[in-house]
Amino acid sequence: MKPTNMLVIMSDEHNPRVLGASGHPIIRTPNLDALAARGTRFSDAACNSPICVPSRASFATGRYVHQIRFWDNAMPYDGSVPSWGHRLQQAGHAVTSIGKLHFRSAEDDNGFDEEILPMHVIGGVGMLPHLLRKEVRPSKATLKLAAEAGPGQSSYQDYDEKITDAAVEWIKARAGQRGGKPWTLFVSLVCPHFPLISRPEFYNLYPEDQVPLPMLYGADERPSHPFIDAMRIVQCYDEGFDSETKIRRAIAAYFGMVSFLDHNIGRLMRALEEAGLMDSTRVLYTSDHGDNLGCRGLWGKSNMYQDSVAVPLIMAGPDIPAGHVCHEPVTLVDAFPTILHAVGAPQHPDDADLPGSSLFDVMRGLTHPRDVLSEYHAVGSVTGAFMLRRGSLKFIHYAGMEPQLFDLRTDPWETRNLAADPDWAGPRRDCEAALRAICDPDVMDALAFADQAARIEAVGGREAIFAQAMHGYTPAPTAA
Repeated sequence: MKPTNMLVIMSDEHNPRVLGASGHPIIRTPNLDALAARGTRFSDAACNSPICVPSRASFATGRYVHQIRFWDNAMPYDGSVPSWGHRLQQAGHAVTSIGKLHFRSAEDDNGFDEEILPMHVIGGVGMLPHLLRKEVRPSKATLKLAAEAGPGQSSYQDYDEKITDAAVEWIKARAGQRGGKPWTLFVSLVCPHFPLISRPEFYNLYPEDQVPLPMLYGADERPSHPFIDAMRIVQCYDEGFDSETKIRRAIAAYFGMVSFLDHNIGRLMRALEEAGLMDSTRVLYTSDHGDNLGCRGLWGKSNMYQDSVAVPLIMAGPDIPAGHVCHEPVTLVDAFPTILHAVGAPQHPDDADLPGSSLFDVMRGLTHPRDVLSEYHAVGSVTGAFMLRRGSLKFIHYAGMEPQLFDLRTDPWETRNLAADPDWAGPRRDCEAALRAICDPDVMDALAFADQAARIEAVGGREAIFAQAMHGYTPAPTAA
């Protein structure tokens, strides 16, 4: 396979169901749909932790969260574990980031020659209240979600516009360049991450009376599980949605932000075309996690349901089958070997044990069926959650709680927990054994709590954290 340049685009909180190429009935994503039409869409992609900081740390390092121990939004990646950017630099490739990284600091060596308009965690420490997982207290910041939802301007949309402007200029500057080793550009956009505020020109694409209400939203439809019940107390977003109008307004705003995201991706694709780089550049699009978007009465992310843990993943460019859909489960740790494969960088000897596989091999059926992992140890989780995908089966182990087992082939909305069904006892045992072959979830749960306890102590204890100002989300950088 001939090495090419690599453009990696990441959004934030994009539910893969909200994509025209995935069959959504009303969303308008013509540029992403065109990317899928000229490339391959991975229908069963997932993040490795359904919250920003640990998900992005896994994406950068190609390792599972329990391997790198960046557990939550108060324990950010600091460059100490080699990233795909570091490996590209070591092999002599240019590598640049533009936009959100959500690492500790631009002062760290994060593996980029240049960080343009970077967003990192607040003050280099992140959201310290996320460490207090046993403190089941409602977060008042979550009530802003419903109150703010609707048409309007937001700092995130302004930031994304500046990120796209900078990326377009970066691509233009490479027009006509030939020779030398291929470059990699990482463009990381924030939308459709909440606040659910969408510019009117995109919001108005979705009349409020025409947007669908969330699935499984009725009180008698919502699943009950101790992990989810505790999450509802901490992340009490839904308490603010006291009318159908507010719900529809929020969904219309999310749809509008997805279309705004698609608009910016279209600008990037046109820049590649106009610079004469389309035939020498592969493109990978994904997101750091999904968004529940009201399904089951849940908003945001932070659980193992598909709306939260699944992500869109599309690849296009030279040697990538056009109009193809790959149903093999994949996760964001697969990006590390994929990016190196795309640009022709050799595997580093220290990376032989990475859990991911090159997506070029996966899409061609050159890998054996794999078990893939996601885990969650962050805000609202009173215990650790570990999800294993094996084909269409999805097994979720909660430390100290009853597990869940779903067959996504016949139950894509995860309404039937098969874990206690005697007819599914064999598959449940197999999935649990496969999970324990990757890690001991109970040992890793204890390790996460121990690391977080040490961090709590280091920042002055629980009361010092409770005294800290609460942030519902990381502010866009003022320098942007």
